[in-house]
Amino acid sequence: MLQTISLLMENKPGALLRVTGVLAARGYNIESLTVAKTMDPELSRMTIVVDVEDRLRTQVIKQMNKLINVLQASDMSETPAVIREMVLVRVRCSQETRTAVIKEAEIFHARVVDSSTEGFAIEATGEPGKLDEFVDVMRSYGETDVVRSGAISMSLEARKLRLQPPVSTPVAV
Repeated sequence: MLQTISLLMENKPGALLRVTGVLAARGYNIESLTVAKTMDPELSRMTIVVDVEDRLRTQVIKQMNKLINVLQASDMSETPAVIREMVLVRVRCSQETRTAVIKEAEIFHARVVDSSTEGFAIEATGEPGKLDEFVDVMRSYGETDVVRSGAISMSLEARKLRLQPPVSTPVAV
């Protein structure tokens, strides 16, 4: 089953490699990974969607929290959270179906970001399942190219972050 993990971590070289290395070493498949700096340039927020058996979910979070540079790992799968993704779809459609494509995009709250005589480039954001539906609808109008951002998440729980001090690494002499 898919697990969405949110990590607050130090923005340092090798941090991403450590996280993905732990998951790969245990045979977990990463479905999506998104990372960017926070308002504090010393910190990054990472959202990972990983395919994990239900009985191992808490173990994955514990493993993430033990990593150097990770300040906090949270499971967003079972808690109140907003999880969103962005998709860009290029639809090659005939002149006859152009109006229908635009109307379908409006239904999904998507917007046309580029238009040509061959079709449209459309941007949509939302829950991953809704974006799957949007892509399926667009495919019915013609040839499509699809690019997805990967999930991002934010907890809706009214609790303060409990930051762990970074684990210090020994300095080689």
